[in-house]
Amino acid sequence: MAAVSAAAGPSAPQWRSFTFFDADDVKDNDDLAQSPRSIRTLTQPIILTPTSPDSPLPPSLIVSSSNQISILDRHFNTERTFKAWENNGRATALLEAGGLLLAIGEEEGSRWPVLKIWDLTREEKRKIPPKDSNNPTGRERERERGPVLVRNTRIQHGQRPHPVSSIALTSNLSHLAVGLGDGTVLLYRHLLQSLTTSPTSLNALPKARVIHESNEPITGLGFREGGQETGSASASSSGIALLIVTTNRILSAPVSGKGGETRTIDELGCGLGCAVMDWNRKEMIVARDEAIYLYNAEGRGACYAYEGPKSSIAIYRHNLIIISPPFYPSANSASATVRHYVSKTSTTTTNSDGVTIPTSTSDISKVTIFDLQNKLVSYSGTYREGVREVFCQWGGIFVYGGNGKLTRLSEHNASAKLDVLYRRNLFTLAISLARSQGMGESGIADIHRRYGDYLYSKGDFDGAMGQFVKTLGNLQPSYVIRKFLDAQRIHNLTTYLQELHSRGLANPDHTTLLLNCYTKTSDRARLDSFIKTEARRSDVSGDEELPFDLDTAIRVCRQAGFYEHATYLAKKFGRHEEYLRIQIEDASEIGEALRYLRNLGPEACEENMVRYGRTLLNAEPEATTSLLIDLCSGDLGKKKVTTPALEAKPNGTTTSTGPAMLSYLGYNRVTGLFTSDSPSTAQPAQVDGQSPRANGEKGDGMNGSLDAGPIIDDKPNYIPPSPRQYFAHFVDHQELFITFLESVAVALWNQTLTLPISETKSTVISPLRNIDAPPPDDAVGIDQRAVWNTLLELYLASIHSSDANLVKASTDKALAVIQDDSLPYDPMHALILCSTSEFEDGMIKLWEQMGMYEDIIRYYIQQTPSTPSQTNVNSNSSEKVLRHLDLYGPKDLGLYPLVLGYLTSSPAILSKHPKDLVKIINKIDEERIMPPLAIVQLLSRNGVASVGNVKEWLRGKVEENKDQIESDKHLVESYRSETSTKKKAIQDLSNVDQPEVFQVTRCAACGGQLDLPSVHFMCKHSYHQRCLSDSEPECILCARQHSVIRELRRNQTRLADRHDLFIDEVKESEDGFELVAGAFGRGLMGKERELSDVV
Repeated sequence: MAAVSAAAGPSAPQWRSFTFFDADDVKDNDDLAQSPRSIRTLTQPIILTPTSPDSPLPPSLIVSSSNQISILDRHFNTERTFKAWENNGRATALLEAGGLLLAIGEEEGSRWPVLKIWDLTREEKRKIPPKDSNNPTGRERERERGPVLVRNTRIQHGQRPHPVSSIALTSNLSHLAVGLGDGTVLLYRHLLQSLTTSPTSLNALPKARVIHESNEPITGLGFREGGQETGSASASSSGIALLIVTTNRILSAPVSGKGGETRTIDELGCGLGCAVMDWNRKEMIVARDEAIYLYNAEGRGACYAYEGPKSSIAIYRHNLIIISPPFYPSANSASATVRHYVSKTSTTTTNSDGVTIPTSTSDISKVTIFDLQNKLVSYSGTYREGVREVFCQWGGIFVYGGNGKLTRLSEHNASAKLDVLYRRNLFTLAISLARSQGMGESGIADIHRRYGDYLYSKGDFDGAMGQFVKTLGNLQPSYVIRKFLDAQRIHNLTTYLQELHSRGLANPDHTTLLLNCYTKTSDRARLDSFIKTEARRSDVSGDEELPFDLDTAIRVCRQAGFYEHATYLAKKFGRHEEYLRIQIEDASEIGEALRYLRNLGPEACEENMVRYGRTLLNAEPEATTSLLIDLCSGDLGKKKVTTPALEAKPNGTTTSTGPAMLSYLGYNRVTGLFTSDSPSTAQPAQVDGQSPRANGEKGDGMNGSLDAGPIIDDKPNYIPPSPRQYFAHFVDHQELFITFLESVAVALWNQTLTLPISETKSTVISPLRNIDAPPPDDAVGIDQRAVWNTLLELYLASIHSSDANLVKASTDKALAVIQDDSLPYDPMHALILCSTSEFEDGMIKLWEQMGMYEDIIRYYIQQTPSTPSQTNVNSNSSEKVLRHLDLYGPKDLGLYPLVLGYLTSSPAILSKHPKDLVKIINKIDEERIMPPLAIVQLLSRNGVASVGNVKEWLRGKVEENKDQIESDKHLVESYRSETSTKKKAIQDLSNVDQPEVFQVTRCAACGGQLDLPSVHFMCKHSYHQRCLSDSEPECILCARQHSVIRELRRNQTRLADRHDLFIDEVKESEDGFELVAGAFGRGLMGKERELSDVV
């Protein structure tokens, strides 16, 4: 019986009771009406112990009955039986560990308790007597063959023997503790080492050491092995400690190492059988009438109030099995189990005290299974005639009753237990039970979901959300979100979404919903905490991702008007486009946007200025122009430029007027650039804690922006972007566009205009430009041409302004661009611009540079009035024509016939310049520009010029032609005479009938007197035969001349197919007709012949 506590406390709380175990009677395989025969035939005294979990033996039950020990299998069939004690000896304690069976018992002839140790893994090798009628069968003889007995010794201490009340053995069999009834505890160290080093000595055991002596009987022992509890500061936690339980005290004794003194950890003990060691908890469980206590080596631990007498306790997993002593049941008992048992009995009576008791005289015992982890009663049942033993094996609890019956208690599975708790809405207990059963996270999350649904149905939304939060990662968030999509429960939904993001389980939709919750409730504090705290935590862990979708967060904050939070995220995580879009389009913080662009770096600044340059120019033109100049000049980051003060304008535009004819808008790569909203009015804003400028304070103008501070390094530290991509931004800012282009040209290419323009003398011709040169294909050349073409276009756009000063400055700049041959503008493009703008000086200079003198003459010809009434308007047009003819005529002779036709186009013009007419005709005749007949035809085309104007010239040409005719006649006659002579000679040579007389007397080669043999040629040359070659007899003197003629013919034949050379000669020749006639004469235009035909 458990000792009653000294001071009775208040009534203990009633634990929740359940039936999580099914009780089934164990039947014999051969007779299902009775208990197993091996249990039914046991005789007193009976000791039961199961094999340990780590035993090499299969799970079995070891039973000591009378003087024998039997080993039973899971069907309670006897596997082995052997005699353990002599005569009437009996066992008082059994313990199996590691295949060794340790038994303590009593034998006749020994006053002291006997300790025996068997090795169950080995069988004794002894001879068996031959079979006869008195001997058992072979199978029975095999069963009686016992294991090897390795130790058989007495436990002796002092002069008087005392019974063994408790034993304890470590898991590695290194220590054995034996508790005696007189309060003595003996410790055997190195037990396993002794068994292995002296296997044949039956009584060799380590010397027992007394670690505790008192007058209090030992009721329980248990080893608490080290390394199982963390966080303990005691030295004993790292070794082995022995917990000793007496009837009045609980003590702790260190047994490993050098040991130490035994110390008392509690002044209350317990009865025999009411103390057991929990190997999982590494704690000693002590059962008293008022409660259950847990102890470790440091002192008392947890305590569970559970009143009632207790005769013994046992441990099964995390369950504590409590057996009450036999008692007579009463209908007035405090235990519902007892009252239920009484109600089942057939007859009852009432005693003198008014207590109803059954008429049966049999007592009962109560078995209660207490779940230590979940603090509930898993089972409570009564057993008639008491309970002898309770053991745990084969995954169940077995109760051996006093009536010889064996009952198995089978634990329900986890799902069955949870179903019971669900029906009773005990969700907290269900969660604790699921964890103790080792259920996975998904199963526990399902319990939380059920609990949340239950609280939600009861209206406890806060509690329900607390449960739903615990389902994150296992339950679809949409299940919870749909329940709380109500304005009255938006705070609960916010809590859930926050936790969803903190665990990294949110998607962009969840982020949108959470931010909408913040904005709906205007909870700026929580919004700040969510955005800024999470972002800061991401900075600490380098590769950790944000717990929300960044793009979604920025978008929602922007849509809700929380621009500060949106810009914080965009700026912190490098979303430059989003940051600028918010500052420019939503917050109208133009100054902050410009400062941010300056700090971005060239690459990011370039990209974003392409997108937002036009909007920035409309809002703050001067500061934006300054930034673009620095960016395109390679000076970004080299000097500090203060952003000009933001001045509010009525319409957000500059006062510049006049269209800017931008020819390079096609270079803009941004889609939809010209579809942006109209610029909003820029207001001063406080940025970085500094107050905005007052309205009266003058900001940094263009001069201050462009000239602020010297540049430290002349060379750009990055490749400047092409300025062409920003041309389209200056559509409405002509003056700033000019400033931008001029500044970029100076900074990048050191190209400037030379002003003022020097007056060009009439006798000087500008150098020619190569208009046939291909356009540049490199990026720098393309940019230079685009910049100067655009600058010229902008200058020409202002030459018709009403402002005289502006007209003068623009005209000078345009002429400076055109006259500077070092500037890489496109002359054809410039000519089109000047023509469109009617800029006469520019056109004249360009025509002059391109060698288009005829166009200059024709331009002035067109300026001549067409009617007599307009004569006074442009009376100097003809003078300009003649002056430029004198200037350009030597360069282009084709201008004289043009001017000749101009002078004879009108009587008025001819009357002003009669002498110039004769002068031009003489020049044409002198340079042989036109034949006289063509001149006469030109003069006679309209009847303006008379014969009197050219009478002298005509008389001279007639006389000259007569002399030429006479000269040609004499030349023709000489050619005819020579031709006749040649023909006559050829005919004589060709006549074979006419003899040829050779009268030469000397050799043409050596000059000697001819003698025979000699050779005479038809060319009248004679030679000694010895003076000629034997291979090809040929006239030596004529051969050289003939070879030259043949070579010329061969060359002419080869060149007949080189039409390109012939065409080039015709173009370069002054008289092309003469060249063609000569080609006919040389046979180049004749029939093709082979070279072999050429003689």
